[in-house]
Parts: sequence; structure tokens; C-alpha cells
Amino acid sequence: AAARWPMRPTRWSPAWHWYGGPAALRGEYPRSSGGGGGAAAAARARLDQAAWQLTGSWVLTGEDASYRGLKPDHPFAPGSGDWGAFELVARYGRLDIDPAAFPLFANPSASARRASAWTLGLNWYLTGNLKLVANYSHADFAGGAPGGDREDEKTFFTRAQLSF
Repeated sequence: AAARWPMRPTRWSPAWHWYGGPAALRGEYPRSSGGGGGAAAAARARLDQAAWQLTGSWVLTGEDASYRGLKPDHPFAPGSGDWGAFELVARYGRLDIDPAAFPLFANPSASARRASAWTLGLNWYLTGNLKLVANYSHADFAGGAPGGDREDEKTFFTRAQLSF
């Protein structure tokens, strides 16, 4: 039977977190289903997408990891030898695109079927309100280029975050 249009999208994203002393683990598994469509009435299908990610961290300076953020025991004050708190972070994640999306809704020569990425980072909590972040990420792809896989992406980025 032909699907009625528009199809009602469904999205859900179960997530969990665990904190124990300086260690933390977090995970998520988002899924979405919904109508893909184009100008032509025949170009309609229900597409299912899935992704997941797992993140682990360790506070090197011994403070407790927390859902509410990290508060350094000794905020940054270089004159007194206090440097705040440091946290190592690692993450791995993957996104899978429904094969039914190709080639009608996405061009397999330009859009990847799957992306996987890992990230390593260092967070520096100078105070309870100021955090500096440095991350290196590597992503690889299945498909997404003419005749094969899209080239891997390697990125390094930094961020300053002020919270109040």
C-alpha cells in the first residue's frame, strides 16, 4: 500500500551517564524515522537513521566529575601555584544513513552512507566559570565520493567557554 504523505516523523534519543569520582561515562543512541520526499509524488519513502556515541573522561587533578560541571578544588592562581583542574576526554561515535536514501534523496557520489569519528581532548577548568578546550578528531566515511569513500577528515579545534 502506498504511504500517506506527509509521514509523521518519529525521533527518540535515549541517553545515559555515570559519574564515579574523577571518572565519567556518557552515551547516547539517537534514532529517527520519517518521510523523505521530493517534488514528485513518487519520491516518498520512510527513512530510518541511527547514530550512537560513547564518551569517557578522567579528571587528572582528582576532582569529582559531575553532570553539573567541574569545579576546580584550586582555581587558577599562578602566583600561588594553583592551576585549576584538567580533564582528559575521549569519544567515539557513528552515524548510519538508511540505504533507501540513495540515490533518490542523496547522491552517493557526494553524501556518505556512514560516518565514524573518534576524538581526544583536554579540558582545562581555570575556575568554576571558565573552561578552555582543545580537541583532535578523526572521521572516516563509507561512500561520499565519486567511485569510493570520501577522504578522512582530521580536525583540531580549541574553544573558550564562559558560564555564569
